[in-house]
Parts: sequence; C-alpha cells; structure tokens
Amino acid sequence: MHLHRSIQLSALAITLALPLAAQAPSEAWQIVPQPQSSLVMSRDGQLIGELGTQLRVSVPIRTLPAYVGQAFISIEDQRFYHHDGVDVVGMAAALRDALRGHARGASTITQQLVGNMHPDLIDRADRSISRKLHEQNAAREMERHYDKSQILEAYLNQIHFGHGWYGIEEASRHYFGIPAARLSLAQAATLAALPKGPALYDPIRHPDRARERRNLVLSQMVDQKYITSEAAAAAKAEPVVTVPSGGLSAPAPYVLDVVRREAEASGVSVMDGGYEITTTIDADLQRDANDALTTGLTRAEARAGYKHPRFASRAQGSSDYLQGAVVAIDPENGDVLALVGGRSYADSHFDRATNALRQPGSAFKPFVYATALADSTTASSIVFDTALAIPLDRNSVYRPRNDDGQFLGPMSLRDALVRSRNPVAVQLGLAEGIDTIAALAHALGITTPIAPYPSSAIGASAVRPLDLVAAYAAFDNDGAAVSPRFIRKIDDASGRVVYTGRAAVRDSVLDPRVAFIVRDMMRDVVARGTATSVRRYVPDRIEVAGKTGTTNEDTDAWFVGMTPEIVAGVWVGFDKPVAIAPGGAGGSLAAPIWGDMIAQYYQRRSSGEWNLPAGLVAVDFDRDKLAPADSTTAPDRRYTEYFLDGTQPGDPWSLFANGPITF
Repeated sequence: MHLHRSIQLSALAITLALPLAAQAPSEAWQIVPQPQSSLVMSRDGQLIGELGTQLRVSVPIRTLPAYVGQAFISIEDQRFYHHDGVDVVGMAAALRDALRGHARGASTITQQLVGNMHPDLIDRADRSISRKLHEQNAAREMERHYDKSQILEAYLNQIHFGHGWYGIEEASRHYFGIPAARLSLAQAATLAALPKGPALYDPIRHPDRARERRNLVLSQMVDQKYITSEAAAAAKAEPVVTVPSGGLSAPAPYVLDVVRREAEASGVSVMDGGYEITTTIDADLQRDANDALTTGLTRAEARAGYKHPRFASRAQGSSDYLQGAVVAIDPENGDVLALVGGRSYADSHFDRATNALRQPGSAFKPFVYATALADSTTASSIVFDTALAIPLDRNSVYRPRNDDGQFLGPMSLRDALVRSRNPVAVQLGLAEGIDTIAALAHALGITTPIAPYPSSAIGASAVRPLDLVAAYAAFDNDGAAVSPRFIRKIDDASGRVVYTGRAAVRDSVLDPRVAFIVRDMMRDVVARGTATSVRRYVPDRIEVAGKTGTTNEDTDAWFVGMTPEIVAGVWVGFDKPVAIAPGGAGGSLAAPIWGDMIAQYYQRRSSGEWNLPAGLVAVDFDRDKLAPADSTTAPDRRYTEYFLDGTQPGDPWSLFANGPITF
C-alpha cells in the first residue's frame, strides 16, 4: 500500500517538474473516426437492436444542450477550458491530496480521450511514468490541432457508459429511451456520473448510488456557475428513472443474428458501418411473443410432476431448462413479424426457431390431409381409427397408437384431424404415398428431408420451426407458398439504399379450395378438438385455425395456428429431448402461449375474415350421421361441410369401401 502510494507521488512530482518533457508526440493525438453501430429497426421504425463491434452512434455537439458537456466538465475536468491538455494546477491539487492520504486521479478530459481512443498506443492500465508522459504529450499535441469543442465532442462520443454502450447518444437512448438532444439536466448529470465507474453507478442496477453521484455533479455545476442553485434543486428532486429493455422497443437478439448473416452474405458489413437496417419485424408482436413465451414456460414449470431444472434457479450459463421458440409471419408475403429463438439469449445464442431440428408430431398432419383432399377424398369421407400392423424392414412391425391408447373406429376425415387420430394419418400417408406428401411439404417450405417411412405421416421427420410456420402459410393464403423474409432494406450512413430484401414471391402450390377445407378442418381443431385451450385467450370475434403436435414421450409440444392476418407457431421442449411433464402436450403447453400472444396482438387491431374460394360447394351436414342434414337433424349436430365441386355427397364410404387398410 505504502509502496504503491510512493510510486504515485513520484509520478506526480516528476510530471509537475517536467510538464514539457522532450518525448516526441505520436499519432495518439489524432481524433479518429470511431466504430459506428448499425441500427436495426422494426417495420415501423422502432429500435429493436444494434449490431456493432462497439455500440455507438456519434452525434455533433451542437445538437446537445449546453448543460450536457458542462456536466461532464464539472465532474471530470473543471479546468478544461483553461489548460493545454494537461492540468498542472489540478495535478498539484492531486499531489497535495495524495500527501494527505487521499489519492485521486488528475487526468484531463483530453488525456482520457487520447488514452481511450488509442489504447494500442497508450495503455491506461499502465501506471508507469513513461506512459503518463506519453499521454500528456499526446494530450498537448491534440490541443494544438483541435479546439475545445472538437475535443469535448470526441470525448462525449467515445466514452464507455456501461453495458457495452459507447457515446452520449447510445447511453441516452438505452438508459432513458430518448436521443441525447432531449436529455434533461438531471439525466445529463446522471450520465456524467458514469465515467468514474459505469458498473458502480449504473442507474439501472444501482439507482440510489446513481442519484447520489448525480447530485454531486449538480452541486459541482452550481459551484462552477454553469447552473443556478434553483435549477440544481429541481433536478435533484427528480427520481432516477430508466427505461425497460435498455431502450429497445422489443428486444430481438435472435433476429439480429439472422439479419447480420443475411447482410454479410450480401456484402454489407453491418458490424461497424453505421447502417440503418429496416426489418420486417412488428415490434408490438415481437414484444407479445417474448412476453407470452416467458409466461407460458414459467407456467409449464409449475405443472404437477415437472421434475427438471427451472429457469429462475438455473446455474449461470446453463441452458438445460425448458426452452421454447416462437415464429410469426405474414402469410401474404412471408415477412417475419416476430421471432424468439430461445428463453435467454444471454445463456444460449442457439436459435431454436431457425436452426433446431425437432419432430413436429401431429402438426405435420395437415400436409397429409391436404394431399388426400387434393386426390378427391372429402372431409366427410369415412376413415377408420383402428389398430394397424405395418411390416417394416428387418422383420419389424410398426404399430401406430393414439395418445389416449384407444381406437375409435369409423369417423369422418374431419373428425380424424380434429381428434388427431394417428392410425388415420398413417393410412392416408400410405394410400397417397409418403413421397407425394413430402413433395407437397417441400414445395410449401419444408427444407429438411422427410423419411419414406409410415411414421413420417405423423411427424416423425424433424423440421425447423421457421420452415413449418412458413409452410402453413399456404393454408392461410389460398395455397400460395411464400419464403420467409427478415430484411426490407439497408441504408448507409448517408441514407443511400445499399441492399433490398428479396421481393415477395407467391408460388401457387395448393388448390385454393383444398387450402380452404384444410383450414376449415383446423378451425374445428380449435373449436372442439385438441386446441380448445386457445379460446381461453382469443375471443370468438377472431377467426382462428391451427393444429397441435406432440411427439412420443411428450418431448416436443407444438401449436401452429393462423388468423386471416397472421400465421404463427410455438414449440416447447428441451434442447436434449426428454419428457416435459405428465400431460405436457401441444394443446396444454404450446397452444396457450400462442393464444396469449395472439390475444395481445389483437387488442390493438381488428381482425378480418377468410373468404370462400370459387369452386367450393357448401352442404348442410349431420355430424352424427356423417351425411347431409335433414329435417330430423338437431341444431347441435348440424354444421357446414365443404366439397370441391363434383365431390359433393355420393357414397361417403367410398374411400375405404372394403374396410380399413391393414398391413
């Protein structure tokens, strides 16, 4: 301790004695452009993230209120306007205080700037006399080449304010949600308190400490006659209030990774170029997705029988807790409206929405049913939920089962989807051909292989959540395939467009009438099938359709659903597949998250409705008789069934006229 103080005193004394030491100044005196972050904006211009080696957006000092610079000068360098880069008077005072046992720094704003701007030339962690002299000479040289305003501007734009935020603009936006030009006196003083210790005086984590040092800054400003005592008193009376989520309208860290990869693949270096990237993300929906996933997974952890690590008590850096992913797109053009790739980006950068390969379970069945309907099967056709024994290679036998362990016998194709009966989907898959079904799924947007096995009909082949949601868009938009899009455009610092995201291309893949019927069947899934939990959240005024999915042993839970304006999917599971919890199915885990998100979304907007495409015939049907309704059909059994023109009621048993398909 005494040795360290002695070295400090010696350094101060030598520096005072040799203020003009003959050490040659270097390029360290130069003010050089600093890395600028690229702003990532939502489709309506709200900030959702930044990309950069350092997060910084430089601003001219002329745009700032005068008290911003004055606040920093008052606490960091009171004689800023009176020294030549090195404050000999201040150093003498520091030496006096050191002799009294109160060591403090004496570096000027200019000295801080040369050291922070040129860390490769001046290592400010180096406490040697030679480093100090080098820094002083560079500071004096800087003052000979630049005026005080230029130096102060560079300092305010260069300094680190904590959390990886550099410069006054960055700090203002992330701590207070406003540009630096709109900082109040109290807010400016709060930021001026940070250079001494960004972590120590962090207004987010330590508002009391921040307030105490802010008030010291304000008192110093009064002493130096920058502000009146009345102004200081008013500012001191203000609470320290920061904005949530670091000033981002809707945090979207997984989106940032996708955007960066796409931009760099297109030759735009967004990590230090100061670009503005306009994405397809809907900030409100992104926030809804974040909130719904957090709430839903916490709720899942509270289920009876849940025996896994919980997020709230996780080990630092661990990601072995219950995970989830959410994707929402615009079915008309493929624009990605929201994407959440995991529960905590800080714990795991792995994007489960775009990269995870998981079995979709019954969420794959709509592609099977669509293939059958396109092949002249009708939604009222009689199918059989029955035990199957399908020979496979190596003398093995595949026996698909239902989640409830039962077989319900004959039913309509519609009811088979509504009740998610596995043997029916397997029979349809074999009748239509797994390759044919795979071809449709791939044409609609699935990019992963679909194995030529009977189990693929019930979702045994892994898919990516983003692909599955994009493929479902065809059921929402009259059969058109769309490709997901994340970036609308990228502007450089001068406002010139340097990249435009690919235009929407709608490829007609599925007969619009087939798309309508499958969607109508999925409306029943929500109304009376495996996804009735959705209606606990989404009011009846909003048209909803969708399908649940649950894999063997309840390791993956899905719900992919749609409204006239949006198609979205939710996946819940662990990175290393294990049973989630007893009863942890898509309808009980994923569907409520979807419903919560969609309900929040429609609090701010009205919903449209789906239109009936030409070439469909609507028939009043009896749900119990599986035949057209008549005068004896009770109202609760009556519903509307839809048929491709020419397939309306004849013999409803025609598909399996000779009984169930057995193997």
